[in-house]
Amino acid sequence: MKSYFITDTGKTRTVNQDYIYSSDEPVGSLPNLYIVADGMGGYNAGDYASRCCVEEFVGQIQRSGQPTIISAMTEAVSAANAAVAGHAAENSELSGMGTTLVAAVVCSDKVYVMNVGDSRFYVIGDEIKQITVDHSYVEEMIRKGELLRKDARIHPNKNVITRAVGVEDAVEADCYEVILEENSRFLLLCTDGLTNMVEDEEIRHIVMKNADSPENALRRLVERANECGGKDNISAVIVEIKQDRN
Repeated sequence: MKSYFITDTGKTRTVNQDYIYSSDEPVGSLPNLYIVADGMGGYNAGDYASRCCVEEFVGQIQRSGQPTIISAMTEAVSAANAAVAGHAAENSELSGMGTTLVAAVVCSDKVYVMNVGDSRFYVIGDEIKQITVDHSYVEEMIRKGELLRKDARIHPNKNVITRAVGVEDAVEADCYEVILEENSRFLLLCTDGLTNMVEDEEIRHIVMKNADSPENALRRLVERANECGGKDNISAVIVEIKQDRN
């Protein structure tokens, strides 16, 4: 198993507020760890929030004595939330900052996923499957039947998220345990700077067309997001799954 990652400021923003962590080697008791975070806040606050969140999450994983992957990740996201909120309370320039978080750990034929916000996790093979559910205003509208999914990407409030790390005293993360099927080739963690610009099926097409070179796939995904407007920072991690993982 091997991972590849990329981050790009995009065509509109002047600061990259995304932050990536990718380790194919053990982190604490976990066999590997992949994280993407998308910060929000003022000029520097979003950048600080995403970095602080990921660094605290990883640090807590390294210190953790929790017996399961999910319990270790749950402990880590609580620590990250406290760290981001604490820094925001101590510094008025950081007030109101927060960040999304999507994290994944691959263990044999399973992947354990945690998310807060609208950064996403996909499994890609013969088809593309979005595992995470966005914590966003438009996703709630879709669930209530007030908005069609095809219209979500152009809705004026598509960037409004309903959960974030660091904005409340406690944070609720969604956790998933996914069994990887035989045709699963790649895992993708990404920010909405990619998914708001490029449709899921086109993402799958680009990844599979460049299956022999995930680095090229990542570069092409960024190029395509920028061709479509590049209205936000664009970040992604691709994890290539070995076919003999069992």
